[in-house]
Amino acid sequence: MQLSSPAGVIQIVNEPTYSLSSADNVRCYPLELQLAGGAQSSSIHGVVLNDELVAVISNGGGASGVHQHSAVFKDGLLYLAVGDSVVCLSLEPVRMVWSLKADSATCFGIHFDEKHSAFISHGELEIARFSAAGEILWSESGADIFSERLALHPQFVEAMDFNGKIYRFRYEDGLPASP
Repeated sequence: MQLSSPAGVIQIVNEPTYSLSSADNVRCYPLELQLAGGAQSSSIHGVVLNDELVAVISNGGGASGVHQHSAVFKDGLLYLAVGDSVVCLSLEPVRMVWSLKADSATCFGIHFDEKHSAFISHGELEIARFSAAGEILWSESGADIFSERLALHPQFVEAMDFNGKIYRFRYEDGLPASP
């Protein structure tokens, strides 16, 4: 996945074989973050800025892959889905600002709606809106896992569960929305 930012081109890459604090890694990141607290990692994502290795983040929970909704760059910060969490990184200087467990299982991706200034986490079990400061503003679940699509509409967030049931959540409070 690739994003453009005022700092340059940001790439998010899967690093499934990366081992934190190991000299045997093919690539070496200057910042290594372990969010799982010593537990087994299911997801390891690297951040590259202008072809320079910046940070690698390891986390537990369900495995998250790298795709077009793995990260959002907004107001000088990178918001990245890794495992069951969202991580907020500053790239200048490189540091973790905060991390937030966004789903009970896996955070599939992050979306941003400009009109509502809304960060939305597409989780396996919950759809959540979180703030730029790393606080959950609302979180809603469904009858089954949200393994299908998520779309941002002008008045609501729309998610589909495994059985094809459609859910619509208002940006303001996560309550059910009318189509």
